Amino acid sequence: MRNSFCREPLSRCHASLVRVAQGLEPADVVIRHASLVSVTTHEVLPDADIAISHGRIAYVGVGGHDATHCVGEGTQVIDATGLYAAPGLMDSHVHVESSMVGVAEYARAVVPHGTTAILSDPHECANVRGLDGVREMYADADRVPLKAMVTTPSCVPAVRDVEDTGASIGPAQVEESMGWPNVVGLGEMMNFPGVLACDDVPMGEIAATLGADGCVTGHYTVPDTDRGLNAYVASGVMADHECSTLDDVVARLRLGMYVQLRQGSAWHSLPGYLPGLLGSGVDLRLCTLCSDDNHPQTLVDDGHMDRILRLAVELGCDPVTAIQMCTINCAECFGLARDLGSLTPGKCADVVLLEDLESFVAKVVLIDGEVVARDGEALFDAPSREWPDWMTHTMDLGRVPDEGTFRFEVDRPDGTARVRAMGVAPGDTLTRDVVVEVPVRDGQLCADPDHDVLKVCVFDRHHGEAGTHSQGFVTGFGIHGALAQTVSHDAHNLLVMGDNERDMALAARTLAECGGGEVAVADGEVLALVELPVCGLMSTEPVEDVARKVRGAEAAWQRMGCAMPSPFMTMGVMSLACIPELRLTNRGYVNCLTFQMEDLLVD
Repeated sequence: MRNSFCREPLSRCHASLVRVAQGLEPADVVIRHASLVSVTTHEVLPDADIAISHGRIAYVGVGGHDATHCVGEGTQVIDATGLYAAPGLMDSHVHVESSMVGVAEYARAVVPHGTTAILSDPHECANVRGLDGVREMYADADRVPLKAMVTTPSCVPAVRDVEDTGASIGPAQVEESMGWPNVVGLGEMMNFPGVLACDDVPMGEIAATLGADGCVTGHYTVPDTDRGLNAYVASGVMADHECSTLDDVVARLRLGMYVQLRQGSAWHSLPGYLPGLLGSGVDLRLCTLCSDDNHPQTLVDDGHMDRILRLAVELGCDPVTAIQMCTINCAECFGLARDLGSLTPGKCADVVLLEDLESFVAKVVLIDGEVVARDGEALFDAPSREWPDWMTHTMDLGRVPDEGTFRFEVDRPDGTARVRAMGVAPGDTLTRDVVVEVPVRDGQLCADPDHDVLKVCVFDRHHGEAGTHSQGFVTGFGIHGALAQTVSHDAHNLLVMGDNERDMALAARTLAECGGGEVAVADGEVLALVELPVCGLMSTEPVEDVARKVRGAEAAWQRMGCAMPSPFMTMGVMSLACIPELRLTNRGYVNCLTFQMEDLLVD
């Protein structure tokens, strides 16, 4: 364990813990009369005491034993009668940038819900500003108690030679990052074809991580559960959150992988496989819970890991098992269990006092033995910080797109043309490769809103006049007007979608002027705007204000005819070239099964 996440390494305070446990020194904090959720034995132990010193647990009194002997004149005593004491909740895989706020503000949003640690993959920021941007982003975390652990982005770009990003990361950069105090592993290895082909870049990144005893996390999206999956696991990949079916989950568990069961704002995976998993009788000790991507209004309105725990229990999961999946299982997956994941002597005193094991409402949250949240309110501040200009001026389009940019010229007579389009579905990261007919008028391919066929363009926003842009079509959103965003995974180029050129141009100009974000436009009017000036990904405003703006955007989407949940998040993965089937990057259509470029026109 890299002890930068703990108030004090065990090696420096273990003698004091020994004395406190025996009553020879007073504890700093004693929690009395809690019902202890023992994740090591799958029990709930009544009337338990927990004594804390140096930010770590020195003594656990159960079975009629108590911590009276640990209480001194200066000891803070917390009466937990009627409450459940559980280890602090851990998110095993999350992209903080998807919440549209910085790490400090994210902490203020999630810690009151019982989250004390996150395993974050900042590959959004990395694709815009590289490892320097990651370092700057996580300097923000130094101001707050949340244990914001980093897995170094592995795929920057996500897939090489099919898109243009603002930065590139390879084995040398990964090796360097493994010496950073907040890095514990490698972010999701999306380049599974490269791993299976033993390409130097992904294999070098994995080797650098394994050499530093870090956890290699995965992203395996093909249905193969035989040779390919075996090879992927054999490479050193230890965990995966990209499971679509129960068979996917079980196959990974049988091969010794940790499976990060996902329930985000848009990716509602848990209901699809958790009931079947519970019914199968398979041991769940290699299962963790993760959110992956959270919108700010989800955090403000519904919570974080507590939200996922509630759903898991509703789907039939035993509450203690659910808690294990976001505490000890997560800690063991990342090699952190010496310090985190359980309420046992020697471990960091990351404790959440819960009202019950159904709602999982956090009454009190402690990190390293300090009370950091109470009754849903953070007891620490995360004031807005000054970001360097190179983190807030990232819209380098070269020129601002105009209406002409969105006219798709074609050498065809008036009539119709068969074109390739991305088919999207609500709550799913996958896109279908479909063929549709669109009108041809005056030498232009046109959108066909009557049949839910919209234009899409992707603009390189990193390389100025040297940048390129592409044209395509999408079906499934059902809108009138235009939507645009710079939160476009993973290159985070400017993505514009709409049924007419005028609104698409206005949407593009609006984001170019404000430094990036998300915008909804209809009939020449900006209906909603979420400004995200930090890398075009994050706001400088409080999470509550960002959530309010996103709610306004959702209302605008509905006015425009879109009924799907979190359409901007669904829209944001239309450029994600590591997930099947068809994606649009700034270079054009990518077949994400063969990783070959595809033509817009079918014939």
